[in-house]
Amino acid sequence: MSMIQDWPEPIVRVQSLSESNLRAIPNRYVKPLSQRPNITSHNKLNPHTATAIPIIDLGGLYTDDITRQAKTLDEISKACRKRGFFQVVNHGMNPHLMDQAKATWREFFHLPMELKNMHANSPKTYEGYGSRLGVEKGAILDWSDYYFLHYQPSSLKDYTKWPSLPLHCRDILEDYCKELVKLCEELMKILSRNLGLREDRLQNAFGGKEESGGCLRVNYYPKCPQPELALGLSPHSDPGGLTILLPDEQAASLQVRGSDDAWITVEPAPHAFIVNIGDQIQLLVLIKHVHASFFFFFSWEINR
Repeated sequence: MSMIQDWPEPIVRVQSLSESNLRAIPNRYVKPLSQRPNITSHNKLNPHTATAIPIIDLGGLYTDDITRQAKTLDEISKACRKRGFFQVVNHGMNPHLMDQAKATWREFFHLPMELKNMHANSPKTYEGYGSRLGVEKGAILDWSDYYFLHYQPSSLKDYTKWPSLPLHCRDILEDYCKELVKLCEELMKILSRNLGLREDRLQNAFGGKEESGGCLRVNYYPKCPQPELALGLSPHSDPGGLTILLPDEQAASLQVRGSDDAWITVEPAPHAFIVNIGDQIQLLVLIKHVHASFFFFFSWEINR
């Protein structure tokens, strides 16, 4: 089987479409009626959002208060069982670094298009600046651009794929990803404890610290003239072990499916990360067999 080296059609940047002042989006971005967003429910936050997507203070795990430790572990366990989504605060990452990272990526997406296109990706690895996933000709596309990178293992880490602008972006990105890996490792220990396993059980089963995969995707959602017809990102589940999302606090754009199949808009807490338990961990728990090809997935959302 030969590997596809290039896209089946010319790439059009969604940001360019947005900035062209068009009044109607191209048909390529119009979702089928069954997949179109409910603008009313998306813009008006569900009053039960705060309880449906719990905010968990990880600081409770690092005290001498055994009762508080147990309560925090139980909160995480319940959140994993009920929906697989929760927000974490007091997670150990410096808020200044989080703000720096978001500002850096926002600056990147506002660079001139010719500079961004120097990092254009291909379907060979998807690493770099992209505007579509998949190679089906004529496919309905999402209204977003993105940047995708491998961070670990070191054998997949390729600094030539990292953006070179804005200045110091690679240093900021390296610091951010390094701290995020630490958070993922702590969460893996917590999940192992809640499953009644040794703290290092999940991490070791997924290759250990040296071989566990970690990748980064930054989503950029330009202004859409017909938001009732398009989606920034199609409905999906995350295939890896953990997804750690740093949302744009300026706009609540993430929705998760509730137990009644209704979509619930997540209102980001200040300087919180949103944690999603991915397909692999959910499957492992179901079949009670802890062995898989695991990766962390780091994600950002940036709205125009």
